[in-house]
Amino acid sequence: MKRLFSIFMVFAACLQLGVVASAQTAAGSKDTVKKYKLTYVLQKPSGPKPITRELSVGLRLNSNGWSGFVDIGRVKSKDAKHSDMFYKVRLWQVEFTEKKDPKEVKITGQGGGKGSNKYIYGKINNFYALKLGRAWMKMLAGKPDPGSVSIHWLYGGGFSLGMLKPYYINAFSDPNAIKYDENTKVNFLDKNVIEGSAGFAKGLGEIKMVPGFHFKSGIHFDFSASRKSIIGVEVGVNGEYYTQEVQLLANHAGTPYFVDLYVALQVGKRW
Repeated sequence: MKRLFSIFMVFAACLQLGVVASAQTAAGSKDTVKKYKLTYVLQKPSGPKPITRELSVGLRLNSNGWSGFVDIGRVKSKDAKHSDMFYKVRLWQVEFTEKKDPKEVKITGQGGGKGSNKYIYGKINNFYALKLGRAWMKMLAGKPDPGSVSIHWLYGGGFSLGMLKPYYINAFSDPNAIKYDENTKVNFLDKNVIEGSAGFAKGLGEIKMVPGFHFKSGIHFDFSASRKSIIGVEVGVNGEYYTQEVQLLANHAGTPYFVDLYVALQVGKRW
C-alpha cells in the first residue's frame, strides 16, 4: 500500500511540473507575438500624405480687358488614391478685373498739362470689378502618370462688385481737369484742345458702386510635372451682368452686361 501511494505522489509532481512548463511556454509565445506586432508597426512603411488643398494665383487676358485672380481649392475624392489624381476640386475664387471697350484707342495729346500727354479719346469712365465666386473643376483626361498633361472642365459663378470711376482729361480751355458731362462734352471731344490724361488718381473720390453677378465656363490644362505644383493654362468664356448700364466711351451706348473670351496663366501649389 505504501508503495502504491509513493508512485501516485511521484506522478502528481510530474503532472504539476508539466503544467507549469506549458504555462511558461504559452506566456513566452504571447510575448514573442507582441514584440513582432510592435516591430511591424514601427517598421511598416507609410505612403504619401493625401493631397486635399491647393492655392494658386494667375493673370487672365480677356477680350475686353484683364484680370488678376487667386484660387483656393479643396480636393474632393472617395479615397487617397483618387485625391492625387485631382478628379474633383472645389474652388473659392477672388478676382479683380478691368473692363475696356474694344474700340478704345490711346493717342497723344497737345502736351503741356500736369498729367500724361497720352489719353484715350472719347473715354468717359473706367470700370473695375471685384468678384467673389465658387467654382468646380472636374478631370476629363490626363493624370495620374507623372509629367502628363491633365485636362479639366471648370464652371462657376458668384457676386461682382462693379466700380465706375469718371475719366478726367486736361484741356487748354479749362484750368482744371474735366470729365464728360453736358457742359464739357464739346471740349472733352475736341482733339485740338486736349493736353492729355489727368492721371489715374483723379476721380477716385467719385467712384460709384454697381453690384452684379458673373459666371464662367472653361477648359483647364495642368502641365505640372509634380503632384504638389500647379502650372496651368485655362481658356473659356466669361459673362457678367450689373444692375445698371455701364458706359465707357462717349459715342457708344452703355450696357449692363459683358461677355468675353479669356485665356489665363496660373501657378501654385498643392498640399
